[in-house]
Amino acid sequence: MTFMPATHRKWPLERVLFAIAGSVTLASAALAALVNPWFLLLTAFVGANQLLYVAAGDCPMSLILRRACGVKEAGR
Repeated sequence: MTFMPATHRKWPLERVLFAIAGSVTLASAALAALVNPWFLLLTAFVGANQLLYVAAGDCPMSLILRRACGVKEAGR
């Protein structure tokens, strides 16, 4: 593997999904604490999508990232 500066590396799909899920979960927890507890449903939605990705290999966000943004899975 050749060295590439960090600015030229692209994140694989799994890493992007993990970053988005973590960001949405943290935002949901903050909104639930500061605004309304019903925002915890957003956390449940993120968790359900993570389970869907594990079970089926795809979730709505992975499809969007692959098709619209051109993000590739690790090793491809």
